[in-house]
Amino acid sequence: MLLEKINKDYIEAKKSRDTLRESVLNLLKSNIKYKEIESKGKGKALEDGDIIDLIKQEIKKRRESIELYKQAGRQELVEKESEELKILQEYLPEQLSEEEIRAILEKIISEVGASSTKDFGKVMKEAMKELKGKAEGELIRKVAEELLKEKEAGNG
Repeated sequence: MLLEKINKDYIEAKKSRDTLRESVLNLLKSNIKYKEIESKGKGKALEDGDIIDLIKQEIKKRRESIELYKQAGRQELVEKESEELKILQEYLPEQLSEEEIRAILEKIISEVGASSTKDFGKVMKEAMKELKGKAEGELIRKVAEELLKEKEAGNG
């Protein structure tokens, strides 16, 4: 389970005095605990998928911060956020390539009988079920739009 890995790595970071990793994992553990209390009541563990969603939120925050720090010319903060980002990404499942996403989306499009961009919602609903945690939502959206436009053009 992902939570066990995070706890184990946190203890390891503490022992090895890896302060950055310890800090990132401590924040992540805190967010997980908060989410457990908020959503299911005290003492109930979150599923790996819920933890992955929390990690993705933290990654998104880091990416936004990196952009702001770059604009402000704060290279030392860009580097710190980038290091934190790398640590967080270690806990995500391996991401699929664009080609793999395209193949899965082509299968979904034929399964749901999508023929135009009007069917985007149906395709995305199924795609997010199948690809959750395996690919960035933005990339899935982009590829789905391309495939549906191609299909629409082919039908017209």
